[in-house]
Amino acid sequence: MFPPKAKWSANQIPDLTGKVAFITGGTGGIGKETAKILLSKNAKVYIAGRGVSGGEQAVKELAQSTGNTPIFVKLDLADLKAVKAAAEEYKSKESKLDILFNNGGVMFPPVDKLTVDGYDLQFGTNVVGHFYLTKLLLPELLAGAQSSPDGHARVVNTSSMGHQLLYPNLSFETFKDSPERRKLGDKKLYGQSKFGNVVFSNELARRYGDQGIISISLHPGNIKTDLARHSSPAERALTGWMLYPVQLGVLTQLYAGTAPEALKLNGKYLIPWARVGKAHKGTDDPAVATKLWQWLETETSNL
Repeated sequence: MFPPKAKWSANQIPDLTGKVAFITGGTGGIGKETAKILLSKNAKVYIAGRGVSGGEQAVKELAQSTGNTPIFVKLDLADLKAVKAAAEEYKSKESKLDILFNNGGVMFPPVDKLTVDGYDLQFGTNVVGHFYLTKLLLPELLAGAQSSPDGHARVVNTSSMGHQLLYPNLSFETFKDSPERRKLGDKKLYGQSKFGNVVFSNELARRYGDQGIISISLHPGNIKTDLARHSSPAERALTGWMLYPVQLGVLTQLYAGTAPEALKLNGKYLIPWARVGKAHKGTDDPAVATKLWQWLETETSNL
């Protein structure tokens, strides 16, 4: 919560000419700031978000501030058909992908909120949506690894320290609506989704590391964004003094996605600011990871 001064900065990012990046949640907050820095380093950047007007505005602002224009892709992670459409749109324009930032997500929405497909909104958006997007873009990621001089492509998965504090577990009966799910409440459901992000990231590293995919999960820090829009005024007042600016919030995922030394961090968990940390030990249980992966594969196999 109170990290030491950063030793790594965005100024250390090498020139990214020829690299292609895709950022979920790329039209605001940490995602938009990530896009800004990648564009300034000459990467080709796709920013994905739910709202077309917000996306168009983000494209305009980023083009003005960097001199390079990102490409907007409409993406609703809470609707698997929309995820598929977004992936197909990307595939129609690109044959490779070098960096996938699984950055978008929701935190503490009302418990009665579900995704279009009937999943808990937090687990469905934060885990299922990102799993399906990554699955669909794997051919492009593998092509990115093959074409890269360093032989790698990267998947950067945004989690949270909430995966340790709120609910360090996976209760499969709560992934869809159930009495057990409602008993957990919004905070534990959020923690579970962030736990799932780390489990997925680690399993992706195990399954595809030998094919050049570097998968890293991270806690970006307590950052001033609109992610906490569902929190109560009292909660925001209580935690507001602990929040850091978005310019710091981007450091850890930019390090994971661009730093040459991060190629050695496959399957690792990072903490602010661009440091290797320790996730909850349960996230690295291969049996849990296999069970989650198989469940996710089953849920997305016939779409």
